[in-house]
Amino acid sequence: MIRTKAQKQEIVTALAAKLKRSPTLYVTDFTGLNVARITDLRRRLRAAGVEYVVVKNTLALRALSEAQLAGGESGLERHLDGPTALVLAGVDAVAPAKILAEFAKEFEKPKIKVGLVQGQAIGPEQVTRLATLPARDVLLAQLGGALQAPLAGFAGALNGLFMTMVGALEALKHQKAGE
Repeated sequence: MIRTKAQKQEIVTALAAKLKRSPTLYVTDFTGLNVARITDLRRRLRAAGVEYVVVKNTLALRALSEAQLAGGESGLERHLDGPTALVLAGVDAVAPAKILAEFAKEFEKPKIKVGLVQGQAIGPEQVTRLATLPARDVLLAQLGGALQAPLAGFAGALNGLFMTMVGALEALKHQKAGE
């Protein structure tokens, strides 16, 4: 479909706004995926609150520049070749990485080119490692448990000291009463 310059600028502006709102971004190559599989991937990502956008590389580059994500240390522009789709995620970088890794394991596609998490570019291997992490809620629960365990041990030790002191006072009371 041929688009006018105004329509292309509208697409770039909308995509740039989405990029600014997305602290996590994955660039994928969807070569070899048919429409049904892309639709399935979109559905899985949408269930996690993530958007999957197929975009022309020139428009993606313009949107990345407008969102101030192109150039500099991110180096995303060099990954914009061939069929490209962007995974626009929220704060949780793990959920979309898990979905992409599971889908790639199932269908051997899409190929992850690069990721951008909190402004830091990460390679495909790091995205795969992100996918092996537990969910954010589980990590927070583990952190809470790790912080709570020493405090519980400390409280138990204090309780033991108090019980020893109470026992010593009881023994002293019985000794005084027996004199």
